[in-house]
Amino acid sequence: MVSATAKMNSNQVDDQTMADIGHRVERLGIEIADVNGVASELAALGVQQAQNISTVARTSNQVLSTSTKMANSMAEAAQSAEQAQEILTANTAQIQNTITKNSDRMQELSANSLNLKESLTSVDGNVQEVRVASRAIGQIARETQLLSLNASVEAARAGDAGRGFAVIAASVKTLADQIQGFADQNAQSLEELVGVLSGLQERSQISAQTATQAIDETAAAQEASAQLTSLSQSVSKLVHDIDLLRAPVEENIAASTSINEELSSLDQSVKHFERQLEKLQSRSDSILDISEDLMVFIAQSGVETGDTKIIRLGEKAARRIEAMMQDAIHQGTLRPRAAFDRQYKQIPHTNPTQYFTEYVDWTDRHWQPIFEKVQQADPRIVFSAAVDVNGYLPTHNVVYSQPQGNDPEWNAANCRNRRIFDDRTGLAAGQNTKPFLVQTYRRDMGNGEFVLMKDASVPIYIEGQHWGGLRIGYKV
Repeated sequence: MVSATAKMNSNQVDDQTMADIGHRVERLGIEIADVNGVASELAALGVQQAQNISTVARTSNQVLSTSTKMANSMAEAAQSAEQAQEILTANTAQIQNTITKNSDRMQELSANSLNLKESLTSVDGNVQEVRVASRAIGQIARETQLLSLNASVEAARAGDAGRGFAVIAASVKTLADQIQGFADQNAQSLEELVGVLSGLQERSQISAQTATQAIDETAAAQEASAQLTSLSQSVSKLVHDIDLLRAPVEENIAASTSINEELSSLDQSVKHFERQLEKLQSRSDSILDISEDLMVFIAQSGVETGDTKIIRLGEKAARRIEAMMQDAIHQGTLRPRAAFDRQYKQIPHTNPTQYFTEYVDWTDRHWQPIFEKVQQADPRIVFSAAVDVNGYLPTHNVVYSQPQGNDPEWNAANCRNRRIFDDRTGLAAGQNTKPFLVQTYRRDMGNGEFVLMKDASVPIYIEGQHWGGLRIGYKV
């Protein structure tokens, strides 16, 4: 039979062995938690890199698409410019030929108009001379009539002796009357001719002015034709410049196509790396779960470990919170529905975002003293708080319940109340229904700083309904 002393020694050895195993498991859990944190960061980095590569690939595709559209537009522009150049060249030649012919005709017309004007001026001078001669003839006819009248008077006085002279005088008068009639008719015709010549001179003057103006306009048309020729040359240069620009654009398209192919290959590699990191994260989480289960198992076995005191503090505080809330509900100072309010109302202008529920004011008054007492119970304890099943943390220690400022990083470290912590540790603490849960994790303190910590949580029940869990965060 085994003696009592031997059994006692055996039990002591077993307890010592379990304690040693507990310490080793604790150390293993810490290392696994650290590795898990690094794996989480790598997984997040892999996701970010995959997103960045996808963004770069989309941008590269857009550049390629834009370059292709640009090349097509340049080809269309070159074709349109070539067609415009052909039309301009043909029309310019035709216009120049027409202008040259019209210019020659206008010059000839102008010369003829000027010659006609000079001829009409000369004719007008001759007509004026004829008018003078006609007037002289009329004057002679009138004098002859007067002379014949005097001769008739003298013949009458002479009687029979003057009859022959009277006949001559009568004949002279008849001739003078005829000459006077012809002179008057000639004068009338000359006046009409002068009027016609005057009209012809005016029209000739207008024609000469019109011809001169047409010559000036023809010169302007020739200048415009020269500008069309210059425009045709500019279009030709534009076609040449477009051809020069198309070459680098086509080179850019070729380079973009090559880059897209490389980016596509890189994207596949990064996605594969991302999938591998996700597997690493999943397996790391599984190993961490196993190590945490081992720590809980050892703690439940009755062996004293470094977590035992913290767990007992958590159990005591959780029972105190349950009793306090149930008393408040029975006394009517806290409505059951308010205690389970899940309508998180976002508090404006908060970064990180904070939320308000119906029971926050009540928990600030009644829970915070409990959390302060727990925080001061052990120098290892960093914080004490409670989260609901969704990771919502209404009330925190005083030091972590500062009013928010303008710096989000500072707010993340010092304004941790009324926030939702839906990370792995926060959700597990709020949703755990086992007597207690011990987790090891890296706490994000903002500004890219992480602190390796342990989290002991105990479930909280109100009126038999699971509300969440009390959390105690402490240094490893």
